[in-house]
Amino acid sequence: MKLGIGIGWRPEIAEAVEALPGIDWVEAVAENLCPGHLPASLVRLRERGVTVVPHGVALGLGGADRPDPDRLAALAARVAMLDAPLVTEHIAFVRAGGPLTASPALEAGHLLPVPRTWDALDVLCENVRIAQDSLPVPLALENIAALVSWPGEELTEGQFLAELVERTGVRLLIDVANLHTNHVNRGEDPAVALDELPVEAIAYVHVAGGVEKDGVWHDTHAHPVTRPVLDVLSLLRSRVDPPGVLLERDDDFPPADELAGELTAIRGALAAAPSTPSSATPSASVPSVSGERLSRRPADAVGTPGARGRTALAQTALLSALVAGTPAPDGFDRRRLGVQGRALAAKRADVVAKVAPELPEILGTGYRKEFLSYARNRPMSGGYRRDALSFAELLLAEGRPADEAARQRLTLWWQERASSRPPRRARRLVRSARAALLGR
Repeated sequence: MKLGIGIGWRPEIAEAVEALPGIDWVEAVAENLCPGHLPASLVRLRERGVTVVPHGVALGLGGADRPDPDRLAALAARVAMLDAPLVTEHIAFVRAGGPLTASPALEAGHLLPVPRTWDALDVLCENVRIAQDSLPVPLALENIAALVSWPGEELTEGQFLAELVERTGVRLLIDVANLHTNHVNRGEDPAVALDELPVEAIAYVHVAGGVEKDGVWHDTHAHPVTRPVLDVLSLLRSRVDPPGVLLERDDDFPPADELAGELTAIRGALAAAPSTPSSATPSASVPSVSGERLSRRPADAVGTPGARGRTALAQTALLSALVAGTPAPDGFDRRRLGVQGRALAAKRADVVAKVAPELPEILGTGYRKEFLSYARNRPMSGGYRRDALSFAELLLAEGRPADEAARQRLTLWWQERASSRPPRRARRLVRSARAALLGR
């Protein structure tokens, strides 16, 4: 299906998106849409014939657990509501722990990379098949950006994606900004990845901005698209004519004319790229970086249950180090883990401020410092709204904030959302201990 040029629809730029010229389609975050309550802007776009594609962020198909049936049903409902031709998700894990590891469940609040190993591939492929059976339209999966590299990886990114496509028939959503991010952060050549992956399986392409700080590229989706990212887009276009290309922006939204300028730059990069070679054909097997054929391990050769257990332990150890302050697993770059952990905490602070804007209003300039202190060794386990309540509970249990008027406002805010009585330290400790024993 030919999609054309699109932009990520967000409520903050809904009016701008409707007014932008030459927009063929939009993509909306699936979890932000409520069945039966489609935003008026998306209704108007659909009435104009603009295709809307739901883009999921919460399935965690790269995680050790099988996909949650309720999450799959919710995603399928959004597909039906939008009459979408396809649905997309990520090759990532977003939670770990739980029954497979007999440990408390942890949430990342972010997309984290899966190890490019045969074990992780076995698990991912089975999860993808489960998802495909539950969704009414084709599924496409996105490569993600990463600050950290897993030790002992057995495949390159291109090889991993090629094997995934061959085993499952899933489509690919290639994010060229993420290829650039992995080039800066992990030394991976985007051209090599594009040569190895099956470009004929691409459903569409993401383009987004970021920023480099202290030698680390942060895929922020809150900065303008840079020339190196557009260069990767041109590299991709020289290999295949993608069915669709979409500009993503998730924060610090610029004026409409700047968005239009970025779309113009994207069109220019596509037009300036060399023509796609007419001899390009799907590869019969997956080459290694050296050009030799990759020696494949048979799918599920050691049994998916065993692969799930090993993947669960590895992912839980990594996520615990990032969000709970446990020691870094062997083989990881500890400095990079520190950067990633701080980035996750900062994102939690930003999202909690959005879902509970009263908290930074009540706490003032001290909100961010207080929240980051709270988050340092307290992993998220029940979503951002529960995270906001837990943060408020901690402050109140410790008799904070010091300002009595602010503390009364915070107490009232908490009471309206959680309980008729402010939390006391003893009751909070008992509840935390009970949750730990139950593995929640």
